[in-house]
Parts: sequence; structure tokens; C-alpha cells
Amino acid sequence: MTELRPDITSEADVRLLVDAFYAAINHDTLLAPVFNHVARVDWARHLPIMYDFWSSILLGSARYHGRPFPKHIPLPIEATHFERWLELFDATVNELFQGSKAEEAKLRALNIARMFEYRLRQRGPLNVI
Repeated sequence: MTELRPDITSEADVRLLVDAFYAAINHDTLLAPVFNHVARVDWARHLPIMYDFWSSILLGSARYHGRPFPKHIPLPIEATHFERWLELFDATVNELFQGSKAEEAKLRALNIARMFEYRLRQRGPLNVI
């Protein structure tokens, strides 16, 4: 029997997605060091920004007003980091949700990762941790 999961339809759903995804990031051996030791993310400040970002994308709330790409420029990240980020994002969505918005979330994440990776590749090689 197929397990039914809800689609992403509310702010509570966005918050659940973001919290679960970044919890996975914080336990990942490849990504946690980048977020916590290199970028030194202040999670109390970062998570509400991510709620606004994904709410704007998925629910049309238009709460996010920022430029996410420049913050990624100094980070030592490569294709493997983006691949892992997408694996964790897709796994989180698939674990919690199903439906058209869930599929849209995965597609949007894929497009963001591809764009960021392409733009970062233009800067040239970096020393990766």
C-alpha cells in the first residue's frame, strides 16, 4: 500500500521542509563543515530567511527580498557539494510530502543548484575543504 503524504500547501509545511532539510545538512559529513565551519551560519538568523525564501518560491508570499548568490561566492564548494545538497533536499521532500508543490520544490531546488554551480564555476578553481 502506498503511503499518502500531504503536499506543500502552508507556511507550516514550508517550515517543516526547511527545518528537516537543514537538520539533514547539519548531520552530513560533506556539507556540515561548509555550513558550520566555513560559512559559520547563524542558524537562528538563517532559518527564518530560508522560510521566507521557500515561502516566496512555493506559496507566492513574496516575503523574501534578498540576493542569495553573492553569499555563496567565497565558499569552497564544487559540483559534489551541489549534488549532495540536491540529494538531501529531494530526500527530505520525498520523506515528508508528495504532490505538485512537492515536485515543484524539487525542480526549483535543481534549477537553483544548477545556476549557482554554473555561476561559481565561472570564478575558477578554489581550494576545497
